[in-house]
Amino acid sequence: MTRAFDHILSLLSTVPDPRRAEGKRYSLPHILLFSILAVVTGANSYRGIRTFMAVHHDRLNEAFGLNWKKPPAHTQIRSILTGLEAEDVERAFRNHAEELDAAGAPASGMRALALDGKALRGSFDAIHDVRARQIMSVFAADTLLVLAHVEIDEKSNEIPAAVRLLEELDVADRIVTLDAMHCQKKLSRPRPPRTPT
Repeated sequence: MTRAFDHILSLLSTVPDPRRAEGKRYSLPHILLFSILAVVTGANSYRGIRTFMAVHHDRLNEAFGLNWKKPPAHTQIRSILTGLEAEDVERAFRNHAEELDAAGAPASGMRALALDGKALRGSFDAIHDVRARQIMSVFAADTLLVLAHVEIDEKSNEIPAAVRLLEELDVADRIVTLDAMHCQKKLSRPRPPRTPT
């Protein structure tokens, strides 16, 4: 069973673990993978992730050759996940999505990417007057994969986020679609190469 997850576990193992050596009772790649599985099956909180691990504890131990006596507490999961650098996790996901996208690409024909900004459901905090967090995502229309995303700065808008994604991703020979707000000369013209200072 675990062979299906070997590759993504190897990518997740590239995410640096900020914990001290003596604090690593639970391996980070497995915590990340089980958290992903929990969210995919409907968990939307650290307690929900912990519940998923508790319900499937024996099955996960057997399938992945683990010897966890019990799943980590929800506070441990929160501490582990919030201690990670978002860029490191994003890099692992991008590598995984890029490989899946390349494997599922049609043999011929023009490929399309859609860039769109969305507010994250449930991310606002009315008590502390915090606006909902927004992200800009890149969606591959032919393989139905989200290839990358970046958070939109609270004091900005979608345009700088779109520019950043277009600079970071290989969009050669792709049709790229965006909302009308992106119809600007600055965005449509390629930037000159940066010269060292």
